[in-house]
Amino acid sequence: MSQLLLTIRNLELNDLTYKIRGAIFEVHKTLGPGLLESVYESALARKLVELGLEIKTQLGLPVIYKENKLELGFRLDILIENSIIIEVKSVEVLHDVHKKQLLTYLKLSNMKLGILVNFNVSKLEDKISIIRIIN
Repeated sequence: MSQLLLTIRNLELNDLTYKIRGAIFEVHKTLGPGLLESVYESALARKLVELGLEIKTQLGLPVIYKENKLELGFRLDILIENSIIIEVKSVEVLHDVHKKQLLTYLKLSNMKLGILVNFNVSKLEDKISIIRIIN
């Protein structure tokens, strides 16, 4: 891919990320902390659709091992515009294992960018409760 196409693609991803972050903040402001992940995932999916974005939820992600497709039940919480994976959490604190999980999903799907978000916080903060993961 040429440098110009990569630059254009990165600008598109940045615009998309901006919209996604806005939706995350709106969902958190409306619902607050303390709910199940499934509630936040559903609300966020609804908001993203309202913004006109193409999404898929609970998308199966197979693992290929030695040319064999293993159906293990891995699921992407939300895939946006076939470009960005959103991993939704509602936990006391995000741990390295949560980041590694999303990075593994990115590698398995050959995607470049993911956003890990923990809604179970009183205030959303960059690099603490909203973390960009790049493959």
